[in-house]
Amino acid sequence: MSSPSTAPPDPATAVDPGQAATPPPAPPPPVQVIAMHGWGGDSRGWGPWRQATAALGWSWSCGERGYGRLEPRQPGWQPQGRRVLLGHSMGPHLVPPQLWAQAELVVLLASFSRFLPAGPAGRRLETALRGMGQRLEPLEPLEPEESQALRAQELLREFLVEAAAPAPSERLPAGPAETPIAAAGRELLRHDLERLARCLDLPDGFPERRPVLLVEAGADRIVAPEARELLRQRLPDASRLVLPEAGHALLDPALIPAVLDWIQGQVPP
Repeated sequence: MSSPSTAPPDPATAVDPGQAATPPPAPPPPVQVIAMHGWGGDSRGWGPWRQATAALGWSWSCGERGYGRLEPRQPGWQPQGRRVLLGHSMGPHLVPPQLWAQAELVVLLASFSRFLPAGPAGRRLETALRGMGQRLEPLEPLEPEESQALRAQELLREFLVEAAAPAPSERLPAGPAETPIAAAGRELLRHDLERLARCLDLPDGFPERRPVLLVEAGADRIVAPEARELLRQRLPDASRLVLPEAGHALLDPALIPAVLDWIQGQVPP
């Protein structure tokens, strides 16, 4: 029996046996996260979050204010992937409106809309902010730079002890307080303390109609209970996660899995 005739291969589509086939392009990430740290922190604090989201195949990027030795950086959204904006403490108020306007999911970690509540609690906090700002200024016109940098470092260390409590501050990730604070960093810290006092509502561009998760620290020594209540009232439809024993820095191992579970529940399969 004769064999069926075979057409010669098309040179345009023939594959060289010695050449590996080009792998197909990787699928786009299902979720992209932009995260912003708060006052006195930097982007290194998101390390565990970056690892956890990488295991899920998500895209991750961080904003950087530049208080310490890291250069300021403001990331942007990619064309594909659900857009999740995650901010700690003052971080949401440091995100530009154009990023907020395109966010599809929001996670607020120990954050606030208005930092200074009305009444005695707000007045005490305002006095504390003013005192912190004064410590970032020179003691005298000719105070050496080294002295100013060390005093600012000490201020940050004291703040971080309060932010971590009741957990020990040794559990905090690396940040600007590891080294003396240069003049540019001190100016940013001072500027943002003044900005903090002016935080009266949600950040400009905040997507109020999108799903929001509020994560509250039950033992928070930085954000007053009155400010937490104001945020709950401002976003009455938001989901809530309360960590009763956690301080402002949210050093609770349950935090990251719980937040990622919530995000996954909002993302269609």
